[in-house]
Amino acid sequence: MVQLHPVIQLQRVVIQNNYGEKLVGILHEADSKELVILCHGFRSSKDRIPIVNIAAVVAKEGISAFRFDFAGNGGSSGLFQYGNYHREVDDLRAVIQYFRNDDRVIHAIAGHSKGGNVVLLYASKYNDVGTVINISGRFYLEKGIEDRLGNDFLQRLKQDGFIDVKNKRGTFLYRVTEESLMDRLTTDTHAACLSIQKDCRVLTVHGSKDEMVPAKDALEFAKIIPNHKLHIIEGADHEYTSHQDDLASIVVNFITTGSHQHKDMPTTSGRNFIHSRF
Repeated sequence: MVQLHPVIQLQRVVIQNNYGEKLVGILHEADSKELVILCHGFRSSKDRIPIVNIAAVVAKEGISAFRFDFAGNGGSSGLFQYGNYHREVDDLRAVIQYFRNDDRVIHAIAGHSKGGNVVLLYASKYNDVGTVINISGRFYLEKGIEDRLGNDFLQRLKQDGFIDVKNKRGTFLYRVTEESLMDRLTTDTHAACLSIQKDCRVLTVHGSKDEMVPAKDALEFAKIIPNHKLHIIEGADHEYTSHQDDLASIVVNFITTGSHQHKDMPTTSGRNFIHSRF
């Protein structure tokens, strides 16, 4: 007997956060009560890979998925802010509460790059989602700053009070203030990971050829998150450019494996490591 995929409807949803900003998202409606929420990375959007691809594959498995833009990104209102980790946790909280008020069950939250940090920070603060997926998140938030701001970024910040980041053609992209930089530097990833409860299943996926966030960061998450599974995709870069299907398969597998586990049902604690070659 041929198994038919559910009919997926794409719906634009606008949610207001606690700061009066409108968060724009796309719901992949698979007519399920369960929902997976997907978070994009730094200066990205809901419409970038791998977020779109994962949402589509999740929905094909019969679980609805929602991808949205954080405030100041993509189609959402508000000003873009460097750092802003905890404000983005607040955005995610607003989205989760919106769908819970609509009688949805938040089965999993997943984030790519900076979005991976956001879902982990959310889990450490609220402990109310049973499955969390960190895709290429950065453990050492003090790293990677010089790549965008230059080696003398601290001196320039003290001198001018801000740094305007421009592209190679000299076009203004965004402004970094001392306050926004400190938001990043004072976000304690280690402490947050230690605060994630044992009944929360966490998957970290990382590409071995990631040149933006080193794969060694993934190993640090694996060391300290209690109920954690690590999957390194051999040859994959930060955007999983040539490994979209591999990434989606790994993520969906983890989501559906836990589809019958509820938040108040503890899972087996332990750390697992998988190194795959595709």
